[in-house]
Formats: sequence, structure tokens, C-alpha cells
Amino acid sequence: MNSWLWGLGLSRLGHSRDGLSRNLAKAILLVAVSSVGLSGVGQSGLFGMGQANAAQPSGKVRTTHGAWSIICDTPAGATSEQCVMMQNVVAEDRPEMGLSVVVLRTADNKAEILRVLAPLGVLLPNGLGLNVDGKDIGRAYFVRCFQDGCYAEVILEKPLLDTLKTGTSATFIVFQTPEEGIGIPVELKGFADGFAALP
Repeated sequence: MNSWLWGLGLSRLGHSRDGLSRNLAKAILLVAVSSVGLSGVGQSGLFGMGQANAAQPSGKVRTTHGAWSIICDTPAGATSEQCVMMQNVVAEDRPEMGLSVVVLRTADNKAEILRVLAPLGVLLPNGLGLNVDGKDIGRAYFVRCFQDGCYAEVILEKPLLDTLKTGTSATFIVFQTPEEGIGIPVELKGFADGFAALP
């Protein structure tokens, strides 16, 4: 896992929650549950890599909490249903620039992970910036790319978790050039309730 690196000035742009396709949401659920050992699905099948005709999970919305949805599915090879809390957003003036923000628990229930999937074409060395209610939180590095995008992830330790639970809005920042940061707002309304409801 990567840690947030502190200290980054960030800005905010508009967003829309309807920008990402249902198939991408299904792929996010698959990568969320399989890449942390929550199911028996191998990573070679993620995002269409390795297994061109791999079955996608059905991914049904169980509950909605503000802007967040609890999405559950039983991936191939898994013995039980797996759930994630998720929100999809896109920049209003950059429809190609969308994010999927996912919160999930590890199989041993000892940690929660925040994973953000950004589209291909983002500048990887600059990482993913985070700002909550005007406060600079820092950056996380991207850890892996698939054909549908690249993701950054961190363990949701108590200080960050408390910030997200009590905050009203977050802005994730991706870069297309070293100088050009694109801020994509993410609603935090419902985060605390959704996190509490996450199985």
C-alpha cells in the first residue's frame, strides 16, 4: 500500500455523477474485491486483461447513502458476496476525465482501503492529490494501470477516515502535465453512513 504524502495546494472544478459507464463500475467492483485477496479471481482477468471474455460481475446496488452507493456481488470463485462503497464522478468541462472512488474492507476485516481509478493518460509521477474542505491532504502514488485506467490506493487510517467522515466535500486532483492539475470534486455527504453500513 502507498501512504499519502502531505502538503499540496489544490483547486476545485465541477463534476457530474453520471459520467462513467455501468460496465466500468462492474470492472471497478471486480478489481476492488480481487486485488486485495477478497475473492479467487486472478488479476490477469481484471479490466479485460489476460482473459478477453472473462465474465463481469453483476454488481447490484444494495443501499445508497447520499452520493455513495454500496455495491455487492459474488465474483467467480468467491464463496460469499463482496461489497464496496463507491462513487463515480467526472469533471463538468472535461467529460473524458472521470474517477471512480471505492472504499472496501480487506478479507480479514483488519483494514479499509480507499482506491481511486483515474483514466489512462494521467501523468503518473505526479500521483493523485487530495483536498478536503479546502485543506490540503497530500498525494498518493498510482500503483497499477489496466486498459480502463490507473489506480491509486491508501489504507484508510483513522486520521484520514475521520477527515472523510466529517468533511463536506473532497477534491481529487489528477495531472495531465506537470503544471496542469485537474480537480474533480467528490461529495462526502453520506460517507460516514455508507462506511458504517459497509458489510
